[in-house]
Amino acid sequence: MHGSEGKDALHSTPEDDPRPKLLPRVLGSLAIVGLMIGLMIGRLTTPDPVELQQIETATDGIVVWFNSEPKLHGEHIDGTVALLFDALGKPAGGQLKVNDKDVNWRVRKTDGGLLLNLVAARPLRGEWKGEQVDDRWRLEVHLQEQ
Repeated sequence: MHGSEGKDALHSTPEDDPRPKLLPRVLGSLAIVGLMIGLMIGRLTTPDPVELQQIETATDGIVVWFNSEPKLHGEHIDGTVALLFDALGKPAGGQLKVNDKDVNWRVRKTDGGLLLNLVAARPLRGEWKGEQVDDRWRLEVHLQEQ
């Protein structure tokens, strides 16, 4: 009767392969390299964020400068003018004159971007128009009393 000892390696159970398994390492390395290249390409093709650069007061309103055209939503709310820009910037505030009467303006950060509020003692009506000027975006807001 024959036993199951491994005499002269003639038994039916194959020996363990001492070489390392390289296929999982190669596939893992290719996946990591592909992910990194994709992230680099995505970073290069992402446009610059829209930023508020400067605010100037005019005779009958305000002029707001951006580095590129922002998404804009404007409303007249209870006699005030509110403009919401999808942009980055710093809070600011000031005063201007419309028909020799004071109008206060304030820019503040919100969840939706930057909010420009224009408030006066009397109800205001505003019209705004934007245009491209020298690689920047200019938004003119003209105010009048109701």
